[in-house]
Amino acid sequence: MRTTTLERNTAETKIKLTLNIDGKGVSKIDTKCGFLDHMLTLFAKHGRFDLDLICDGDVYVDYHHTVEDVGICLGKAFADCIGDKKGIERYGDITLPMDETLMICAIDISGRDFLGYDVDIPAQKVGDFDTELAEEFMLGFVRNAGITLHFKQLAGRNSHHIIEGMFKAFGRAMKKAVAINKDYQDEIPSTKGVL
Repeated sequence: MRTTTLERNTAETKIKLTLNIDGKGVSKIDTKCGFLDHMLTLFAKHGRFDLDLICDGDVYVDYHHTVEDVGICLGKAFADCIGDKKGIERYGDITLPMDETLMICAIDISGRDFLGYDVDIPAQKVGDFDTELAEEFMLGFVRNAGITLHFKQLAGRNSHHIIEGMFKAFGRAMKKAVAINKDYQDEIPSTKGVL
């Protein structure tokens, strides 16, 4: 099983998480930000990742540090679980409908961090969550996981559904990318021999 446990403590957040990327989608998440908890639960469920995550952050200021730092830690955890990248599929993608929203997500576990974010969220807030933080989460993730991640929104008007569609698509595409391909289980999926 590909699992890791890590902690990250700063003056702004204290995070502890355990991740199993070969899990069943079971999660226990407490970031003190209800909307982020919900999105991470969706990500874990749709990706079939087991995730335990606790974050104590300076949410009395706002959710920015919590959201960004959770993205950083989750990205590091995926990098740890994937390790040398031998045998992984490397690529994953999905087109996912969420009611009136249609979201494309494509991933390359390339060792190069890049976020393509073609998403238009009409509202500035969903509840007390600043919707611009969805992009901050993804930036923190890709920079620390070393992946290329693209989102393209094809349709959508409801801000909640747009972000929800993004996290569900992210989980499903990530599951495809980290899956082990038995045909080349001991190989790096690159002509370079490294990723």
